[in-house]
Amino acid sequence: MQELVRAIRDRTALLFVGAGVSMNLGVPSWGQLTAHIAERLGFDPDEFRTLGDAQTLAEFYALQTGSIGPLRSWMDVEWHRDAAQKVRKSEIHRLIVKLRFPVIYTTNYDRYLELAHEAHGVRYTKVSNLGEMSAGDPSVTQIVKFHGDFEDDGSIVLTETSHFERLSLEGPLDLKLRADLLGRVALFIGYSVSDVGIRYLLYRLHKLWAGSPYAKARPRAYVFLGRPNPVQERVLADWGIVPLFSESEDIGEGLRQLLDALDRAAARAPDPDEEPPAGADGTAPVRRRSRNRAARRRGKKGSE
Repeated sequence: MQELVRAIRDRTALLFVGAGVSMNLGVPSWGQLTAHIAERLGFDPDEFRTLGDAQTLAEFYALQTGSIGPLRSWMDVEWHRDAAQKVRKSEIHRLIVKLRFPVIYTTNYDRYLELAHEAHGVRYTKVSNLGEMSAGDPSVTQIVKFHGDFEDDGSIVLTETSHFERLSLEGPLDLKLRADLLGRVALFIGYSVSDVGIRYLLYRLHKLWAGSPYAKARPRAYVFLGRPNPVQERVLADWGIVPLFSESEDIGEGLRQLLDALDRAAARAPDPDEEPPAGADGTAPVRRRSRNRAARRRGKKGSE
């Protein structure tokens, strides 16, 4: 993970934060959200969840009620109960703030990333729409709400239609994302391997580089998968993605350990003889050590 550590140290790495990070704080799962929608519409929750996936059921709710506004309000209240207390106790959020990523993309609607920065006294700027892209302070961490923000109903990516529109990757935030991804090492945490949206994003990233004569210059992307999965590992590796696995049975604890290890490694002074990582095409790294030693020998002879 030398490339990732170096990018964190140089403040050039991107972080992507998914629902799994917020669920460590007790934020309801999609299943719990679907059960609430069923109750609001007068369906039996167990029967309702068999009628479609979560995005389709959310689309049905919007069609039946005319707006996702009431649902968004319920989510905002339910997901932020005792929010300040929860975020202060979260080691994962403390480490995310401490690692000082210049840009954090999140598909979460909640405000826990913002609250974590505030709790630890670190400035940030939030980006959830075109108007906020140019208004923020570029010298502080950008928190990009890629699937929307509770303060703007129109930005929320919740229904099936809004998910399909997001997958087109043609909006203002998508253009920013593509530009950021092309030049930076990226770390994805809190995502399920079954998350079609994030897998599609990783695939599109792979395709952008696959046909390029500059593919060897491609920055790596790392994905924390939790428990080992040889199928996903093989597929992601073919796309040039590096999977990372939990060293603990508790995936939340495994993520904390990963972030802590990255923090400790990035805090250490860089080794001048440190070898760069292998290229994305799997080629061996160019060794710096022999060149450094040769330079030191030349310097020694010149001083004699």
